[in-house]
Amino acid sequence: MEPSSAEVTCNGRKRKRIAPAAHEESCCITPLWGKTAGVEQPSWCRLHHQKKVKAVNVVMIEGLTQSHFYKHCLTLQHLRTNYSTRVTFTPSSTDLASGIFSSEVPESDDPSLSRRHNGSSDLPKGLRIHPVITKFGTKRRGLTAYVLPEEEMVKKRWPVKGMPDFQDFVCTDSVDRVTDSSPLYGLDCEMCLTEKGNELARVSLVDSDGKCVVDELVKPPNSIINYLTRFSGITAAMLRPITTTLRNVQTRLKTLLPSDAVLVGHSLNNDLVALKMIHRHVIDTSLLYRREFGQRFKLKVITESVLNRQIQTEEKTGHNPIEDALAALELAQYFIKKGPRQVVELHMEELWGYRRIEELEDVAPAEPAPPQSQRFPDVLRRHGRSVAFLGKRSDIALDLSNQQWLNSDKEVLASFRGQTRCPFLSVLQLPSLSSHLKKSFPHLEQQRVCAHLRDLCVVLAGPLPAGSSEQEVRRLFRCCGPLRNIKMLNTTVRVHAEVEFELLEGAELAVKTLNGLNMQGQSIKVQRPVYESMLDADLTLDALMCDNNTHLYAVKLNPSMADGVHISERVNGHTLNAKCSDVASVKKANGQHSQPKTKSKLSEETVRETFGLFGSVERVALLQQSGKHARHAIIRFESSEGKRAALSSSEDLRKDNYLVCPSLTPHHLPSWTAVTTPTTSEERSHMHISSQDEEMDLLMGKLDHRLQKLFRYLPEGTLSVVVLLGHTSDHGLLPGLCLMEVTQES
Repeated sequence: MEPSSAEVTCNGRKRKRIAPAAHEESCCITPLWGKTAGVEQPSWCRLHHQKKVKAVNVVMIEGLTQSHFYKHCLTLQHLRTNYSTRVTFTPSSTDLASGIFSSEVPESDDPSLSRRHNGSSDLPKGLRIHPVITKFGTKRRGLTAYVLPEEEMVKKRWPVKGMPDFQDFVCTDSVDRVTDSSPLYGLDCEMCLTEKGNELARVSLVDSDGKCVVDELVKPPNSIINYLTRFSGITAAMLRPITTTLRNVQTRLKTLLPSDAVLVGHSLNNDLVALKMIHRHVIDTSLLYRREFGQRFKLKVITESVLNRQIQTEEKTGHNPIEDALAALELAQYFIKKGPRQVVELHMEELWGYRRIEELEDVAPAEPAPPQSQRFPDVLRRHGRSVAFLGKRSDIALDLSNQQWLNSDKEVLASFRGQTRCPFLSVLQLPSLSSHLKKSFPHLEQQRVCAHLRDLCVVLAGPLPAGSSEQEVRRLFRCCGPLRNIKMLNTTVRVHAEVEFELLEGAELAVKTLNGLNMQGQSIKVQRPVYESMLDADLTLDALMCDNNTHLYAVKLNPSMADGVHISERVNGHTLNAKCSDVASVKKANGQHSQPKTKSKLSEETVRETFGLFGSVERVALLQQSGKHARHAIIRFESSEGKRAALSSSEDLRKDNYLVCPSLTPHHLPSWTAVTTPTTSEERSHMHISSQDEEMDLLMGKLDHRLQKLFRYLPEGTLSVVVLLGHTSDHGLLPGLCLMEVTQES
C-alpha cells in the first residue's frame, strides 16, 4: 500500500508519505477485492499491482502505542527497517478482530453477485429463469468460475478441513487459489458394502488430456457383505489377490496431484468420502448441468445428451470408473469452453426436455435462494479463499473451525508456522505485551514514554545576557523551527532558557547553528539536556534520519539573523552527515553550479527553484504559522541523491540565507509532539531509566524477533500488516501505529 501522491509500487522499498489515520477494514478488503470487484480504495492509500498480492496477514499487538514504537525504535529494528509504510492508527471501542470479521462487503462489490447477474438482463424470460443461467449467468468464463466455494462445500457436507466427522481424512497439498490454467483431473470411485458401510474398492483418475494415470483395486479393511457387482463391476475374484490398501491409494494420489489441481467428478463428494480425502478445489458436473428444484441428472444422461456417447450400458457388468471419470472431465471441459448460455441453448430439448425456450415460462420458478451472508469472511470463503484467526478467545463472527484460541505469543506464532499452507487471510493476536502492560499503570507508563520523546525536541540555552526576556529567546530560536514552549530558568547568578520545538529538526538545527552565538557580547551555549534517557539520543536520531532518506528540512533566515549564525560540523557528539546521509563535498548539482537566487519570502516556487538544482523535487510542504510568512519547509526529492547533493552544498545555500539539515520527523506525523502528551519539566526531571523500562525494552526485543521470524515465513507476495492497537482510557486516547509491507522473494 502506498499514498495517493506516490508513484512507487507495493514492491518498492521507498519510504512513503501517508495520511494520518487508517481504518482496519480498508487494510484487508482493499487488497483482497480492489478495483476488479468495484471496491473503492480508501483516500489514504493506493495499492498498485494488486493482483500480485497473494495473501494478507494481520498481526495485532494490544496495549502498544505509537509512542512506544518511537521510544523503542532502536530495539524494534525489524519493524523499523522492513516496513516501509507507517500510518497512525486511531483506536476505537470496537475490537479490531471483531471489526474485520463482522464488516460487510456491499452487494455491488461482491464478485459472485455481479457474476451471477451479469449479461442476463436482455435474455428472454424463459431463459433467465433457467437454473443454469440463474446460477452462472450467461458469459463464458474460466474454470475458476465453476470451482465449488468452500461455503457451499460445508453446506452440502463435503469433506472440509476442520469440520466434524472429517478429522481423520487426509488432505492433499493444495494452493490457496487456483487459476484458469490450473490442470483438471477426472475422478471416479466404486464401492463395496462392508460391515461398516460402503467402502472404497476401486479408484480411477484421468488427467486433463484424458489419459488414465491411476486405476487401482483396493482391499477394504472390513469384511465385505455385498460386492455390489451390478453397479461397481467388482467381484470377489477380482479383490482376492489385491493387497493395495486405502492408505496406499491416499499416498499415491497426494503425491501425484499437482498443488493447483482441480478435481472433477459427478457427485464427487461421495468419491472423496470413500477415499477419506480432502481436496479444496473441485468441480461437480452434477451441479454444472443443474435441474429445477435442486434435482440432479445422472452422469449417464448428461453424457449421452451432451457428448453423444453412451456409458454404463446394460450389456456391461457394472460401471467402468475410468469411463465415468473421463465423461465427467469432458463434460466440465465442454461447459467451460461453451459457456452456460450456449450449453443451455444447444441442449435445451434433449437434456432439459423443452422444445422452445418459451415453454420455460410456464414452469414455476424454483424457490428463491435465501440471501447470502455478505460478511467479509463469508464472501471470501465463497470464493475458495481460506480465513484464519489465532489468538486469545474472542467473540468474533467467524466459524469456530477457522479459529485457534491460544494464550501466548509463542503459541500463536508456533501454531501459525506449523500450518501446511498460509491462509489467504490470517489475523493473529499477540497478547503477551498487553498482559505485561496491565500490571503497571498505563497512564504513568505513557507519561514516561512521552517525556522521553519530548526530550528529543528540547534544547537548553545559556548563559543569556542579564535581563533577557522570553520574547527575545523566542525571536532568536524560532528561526530554527516552530516552537512549542519556552521556559526561563533564573538561577542565582545567570539566566538560562529551556526551549521546546514542535519538530525534531528544530532542536537539531538549533544545536547545529546557534551554539556559540554571540548575543549582546556574550557567547551562549546551546545543547541538549543531559538526562539519562538522552544518552542514546544520537543513535535514535540516526535511525530516524535513515527512515527519511529522500527528505530535507530547510529554513530561510532573515538577513539580520543570518549574519550572526554559524555552523559547526559536530555538535554534542552527533554528526549530521553520518551513516545515512553519506554526503560528499560537491560544487555542482546535476551538472550545474549551485547558485540559488535570493528572495525575501519562502514559497513553494522559490523552494523548487532553489532546490530543484540538486535533483527532481517531488513535493514541498511549507510549515507556516497563522498570519505569518512561511520560513520552514520539508522538501521531498524523488531520490536520495537529490537530498545528498543539497546537504553537500549547505555552504553555498548558507550564502543565500538557507539552513538545511536531514529531515527527522516521521512523515505520517504532523509534528513530533503528536506522539507526546503534556508533561511538565518537574515531571520530566524525575523520569529516569527504571527496571520497568529495561524490562519493557527486553520484551520489545523479543517481540521484534518473533515478528521477524513470522515475516520470513510468509510467502512471497503477502501483504503483511502489523497493528499496534493504541490505548483508550479515562485519561484520553493514545494513538497506535499500522505498519505495512508486501513480502519479497528471499
